[in-house]
Amino acid sequence: MSGLRRHWSSAWPHLVLLPVTALVLWPVLLVLRKALAPGQGFQTKMNPLSGEWTLAHFRDVLGNRTDDGAWLFGPQLWNSLIVSGATTIVGVALATTAAYAMSRFRFYGRRTSMTMFLVTQMFPGVLTLIPLYVLLNRLNLLDSMLGLVLVYATTAIPFCVWMLKGYFDTIPKELEESALIDGASRFTIFWKIVLPLAAPAIAVTALFSFMTAWNEFVLAFTFNDEPLAYTLPVTIQRYADPKSTLWGSFAAASVIVSIPVMALFYRLERYLVGGLTAGGVKG
Repeated sequence: MSGLRRHWSSAWPHLVLLPVTALVLWPVLLVLRKALAPGQGFQTKMNPLSGEWTLAHFRDVLGNRTDDGAWLFGPQLWNSLIVSGATTIVGVALATTAAYAMSRFRFYGRRTSMTMFLVTQMFPGVLTLIPLYVLLNRLNLLDSMLGLVLVYATTAIPFCVWMLKGYFDTIPKELEESALIDGASRFTIFWKIVLPLAAPAIAVTALFSFMTAWNEFVLAFTFNDEPLAYTLPVTIQRYADPKSTLWGSFAAASVIVSIPVMALFYRLERYLVGGLTAGGVKG
């Protein structure tokens, strides 16, 4: 009886999660069905299974070309990867150093700086659309990946700094003090002790920065006029015409765009589970 009770106590959470998982995955299956079903019409059926399957929509999206015959999807995918990757690298590099300074050092204006970082998150991104457009226009960075990287990185850094600063506060200072006694420099401590211990927080921060740039539409649509300079979210919007929407191609493009994010989640899963600082200092 005790064995049965033990098995039941470990099984009932899975029984509860099964219908919840099905409910969450249902809309995803509906999008996948539309991407694989023939025709461009919108279907209101809630059944995620379809009797007919086709890869025509995926071929249309992947083989999309301009009127001049130039391939669009490849350059647009490259634009999204470069912009998102560069935004992640720049954002995490600047956020880790700033957050470490905010966590470990006491200087004039520290609290004000943290407050101002928080204040910037209170305003919607569209509020800065016009001034950012003027700045990028004067710097000749419209229709440029560099312009998008600068804009995305500056908008992601405040949140990343706050997130990393809170995690750095949980890392015991005794570890750094012991390293200082052994003759390690501040940079060595930061690079070889603090950053490895903060890997889970850095992974979440990198994921946030990547997803912010990967999914952003308004700024990319406003700052880019050339189809070859578009990112993938702008490409998806092109299938939603005011008069008619190509639902099959729209769903297929949505599935394709979601694949890199899912792969990144899978890759960073072991860092997202928990912290690495437990047991770092005994007593």
